[in-house]
Amino acid sequence: MSALGTLVHPGDRVEVDGTAMQGQELTYLVLHKPAGVVTTMRDPHGRPTIVQLLPPGPRIVPVGRLDYDTSGVLLLTNDGELGNRLLHPRFGVEKTYRATIRGRLSALDVRQINTGIDLDEFRAAGAKLRVVAVRRDHSVVDITIHEGRNRQVRRMFEALGHPVVGLVRLRFGPIALGDLAPGATRELSKKERVALETHRANGG
Repeated sequence: MSALGTLVHPGDRVEVDGTAMQGQELTYLVLHKPAGVVTTMRDPHGRPTIVQLLPPGPRIVPVGRLDYDTSGVLLLTNDGELGNRLLHPRFGVEKTYRATIRGRLSALDVRQINTGIDLDEFRAAGAKLRVVAVRRDHSVVDITIHEGRNRQVRRMFEALGHPVVGLVRLRFGPIALGDLAPGATRELSKKERVALETHRANGG
């Protein structure tokens, strides 16, 4: 029998009084979270939650959150160690969003996004920006950030006078949304699993 305080890692064989214990299989699932769904296991206000979109299987939890009105790629897993690592600020996991904003960005707006913006409680670090399309009254841009503050992307554009009217997370670290339909799930690809394991091994 294992001594008190012994650490057990995935793949280890554990016996109790000579009987092998079955460890929980690690599960990694990607969900295209639709807008209008809460990134929690339950909601006291009765709003739809991501639980209603998940297939039967082991209990998994989301790695981070997406706002109620934001859609896009969401990783769910029961690998707590990896989840904590991906969320830790020191590792700076890149997150790319496609934002539809009101108006057109000026050269000064772009420069501020690239160098950082002072918000009420904190300074948002500089972000990468790519203009996808410009219309008469709105623009579509891709923005990549390394932080994960509450409603950060929306607040950055609001501070510049360009409110966000639509937001989709296209990528979380090595995991891309691709053509996954809203509300649908898939298992991580082999390439994504390798990328996450490399992330774990390299400490971010």
